[in-house]
Amino acid sequence: MNDNGSEETSAALDGAIAPTFFKYLVPSLASMIAMTSASLVDGIFIGNYIGVTALAAVNLIIPITSLVFGIAMMLSVGGSVRAGKYLGEKKVAAASSIFSKTLLGVAMYGVVVIALGLILKDQLFTGLGATDALFPVMSEYYVVIMPFLFTQLIVVVLYFFVRLDGMPNLAAIALSIAAAVNVLLDYLFIVVYGWGLSGAAFATGLSQTIPMFVLMGYFYWPKRRLQFTVWQHDWREVLQAAYNGVSEFINESSGGIIAFIFNWMLIERAGVNGVAAITVVNYLMLLGFMMFFSISDSVTVMVSQNFGAGYVKRIEAFLKLAGSVVAIISATFIWLLLTMSEEMISIFVDEKNSAEMILLAKEFIPFVWPVFLFVGFNMLVSGYLTAVHRPFESGLVALLRSLVLPAGFLLLFYFLLSDYQFVVALSVAEGFAFFIAAALFFRQRPSKVLRSSR
Repeated sequence: MNDNGSEETSAALDGAIAPTFFKYLVPSLASMIAMTSASLVDGIFIGNYIGVTALAAVNLIIPITSLVFGIAMMLSVGGSVRAGKYLGEKKVAAASSIFSKTLLGVAMYGVVVIALGLILKDQLFTGLGATDALFPVMSEYYVVIMPFLFTQLIVVVLYFFVRLDGMPNLAAIALSIAAAVNVLLDYLFIVVYGWGLSGAAFATGLSQTIPMFVLMGYFYWPKRRLQFTVWQHDWREVLQAAYNGVSEFINESSGGIIAFIFNWMLIERAGVNGVAAITVVNYLMLLGFMMFFSISDSVTVMVSQNFGAGYVKRIEAFLKLAGSVVAIISATFIWLLLTMSEEMISIFVDEKNSAEMILLAKEFIPFVWPVFLFVGFNMLVSGYLTAVHRPFESGLVALLRSLVLPAGFLLLFYFLLSDYQFVVALSVAEGFAFFIAAALFFRQRPSKVLRSSR
């Protein structure tokens, strides 16, 4: 399938539904699990070998990195969706052009934002509510990880476009190798050499260079469809594509804003132990969230191409299967949180030296597990709306579930409820967002969207 008329085909357009779905999903899941496991292992090493304060310090930096990655996600997802539509229309040259513009745009953005982040470090720490005692601990991690963010931003772009080009296995393999190397380097730098948080940052940063080089190498492969070229024109297309990825920007950056609000509230009511406790709970939930993101992301890739080709029945079939998988994963994580939370919390910290933090984390669980009743379906709908070029609706779902509703309910419950009960705001927000997402989906169901686009 290219501009020269060769007969390359895409499994997304003509493959059997279930095998095609899992062809895209399994590598994506492997990739997300690899990335998530790297974060989880970082948390285990930091909590057990550096301490609770270090866990809190890393969590306080999350709003910064979330905002940085938000822009890259917006450009990458929006660009890949636009490129997917071009591939469905057999316009390979146009798809290659948007790929090149996205990669160049993210690279330029990365240089600027990382430089500003390092220059304004102290001001940012103050704005995040860090105490004077936390400044040196946060700085130890921050000054190392920030330059490495450039590598990670490039990986984000390459990941989405390699998968779009029909090589999801390569992306999964590259990220899995990086995760394994990260574990090895964590042990070496933290346990053996005793480098503390700087060791954790070096382990994460160095391991991410592996997928960057592997995925870059793919675009030198003669059989790839997408080609990178430096000289581009009509850069307005990048902004148009970015608009279609606005929901991913909202999801990523809003997570940072909500983390900031959470951290402020917990520091006020529980100090450093409270921030460390929610950090551990977030680790427990992260794997499930990444699985849902993988499903949404895979659906976006498949639906965007079938949308371009006008295959409504295939879109509906992919969505039904994705919804079933979401339901199974949701039930599994609810069961784990209700039956094994204490055992999972203890993995991340030394029980003898972190008794208060562990108790706080256990108290949070009953308030957060209902999130899994709704979050997977909300993310699926948002990804679908992005794929069918409904950025406003997709962005609305993302904005409501990840920022407006959580922030509103957090502030309301913080003043109405005692102790740490305000944590339930996340579950309540996802529940409200679910009904809004369902309404938007039925208004923008595949048959209706395709009729209006023709």
